Amino acid sequence: MPSLSVALSNGRSYPIFIGSKVLNQPELLAPYISGKQFCIVTNTTVAELYEQPVRELLTRIRPDALVSVVHLPDGESYKTLETLNRVFDTLLQERHNRKTTLIALGGGVVGDMTGFAAATYQRGVDFVQIPTTLLSQVDSSVGGKTGVNHPLGKNMIGAFYQPRAVLIDTDVLRTLPDRELAAGLAEVIKYGLIADADFFVWLEANIDALNARDPEALTYAIRRSCEIKADVVGQDEFEGGIRAILNLGHTYGHAIETEMGYGVWLHGEAVAAGMVMACELSVDLGWLQQDILDRARSLIARARLPVAPPKKMTAENFLAHMSVDKKVLDGSIRLVLLQGCGKAVVTSEYDADALLTQLRRL
Repeated sequence: MPSLSVALSNGRSYPIFIGSKVLNQPELLAPYISGKQFCIVTNTTVAELYEQPVRELLTRIRPDALVSVVHLPDGESYKTLETLNRVFDTLLQERHNRKTTLIALGGGVVGDMTGFAAATYQRGVDFVQIPTTLLSQVDSSVGGKTGVNHPLGKNMIGAFYQPRAVLIDTDVLRTLPDRELAAGLAEVIKYGLIADADFFVWLEANIDALNARDPEALTYAIRRSCEIKADVVGQDEFEGGIRAILNLGHTYGHAIETEMGYGVWLHGEAVAAGMVMACELSVDLGWLQQDILDRARSLIARARLPVAPPKKMTAENFLAHMSVDKKVLDGSIRLVLLQGCGKAVVTSEYDADALLTQLRRL
């Protein structure tokens, strides 16, 4: 089974298994299980499709497995502390101990919430990521960012907490709605823009195959995305420096999600529009060539993603939300901008008037 590793210090490195029928191979996960208690955290949509295969996977690893299940409501709007308490209620009511393993079975919302529950239940228990959306496979399941949203800001409450392993079964993408597939492609395109110009060229040549869910193309795109993210996280686990480049388009995108209401625009849709805006500002500043912006906008559009923010949003809307983003430092809005295809920079050293001019063009 093809795999790669997120290399971290103090023995906390972990594998990412990528391929078809990963959920049928208990030997992959078995070395990372320490007890017989499990709690599968999923949502009402995914449970119908994959809860039973995961139950069977766990009982093949531990025939004496004690498996609890928490069904969360489906959607970004439920990524809250109130919803998270359902996980804690189950863990406490069913007497899960410190050797329990939480299983995050779902997309980014489920993964983020399960990871945060694992980080805080009895001050830390093991968890495993089994992402079922393209976006979570290439982004949120890898790297250990966990948390919930607050009405005033996205992902403002959380913790860095790494999984024991990540199981990426590409077969689950067959049941993924088209809109969710496109949202995941936004994060895939991001990796080409920030770190790998050759991968961006590959995406330009293969975007139609990805839209059509070609298994070989999807597997390569997922693997390359995870390789890039694993390398960045290995260098900067707690986002003190280079890791912030993974947020290309996210400061704009989080503003869109917060203003529109969580779940109205999917995360990948908001990030797609945000990446175009980041490229536009980079061109305005003279840092990026116009043809890179044009190619990025074209590729994002071919991936069936928005290339502009909602028409109802104003400069004031953007600035209000961007000013409380996690990347604000000493009162300055830090942005991820481009100095070329595959060359990202995190900076607050840009002309603030250029940002304001851009936002007012909306």
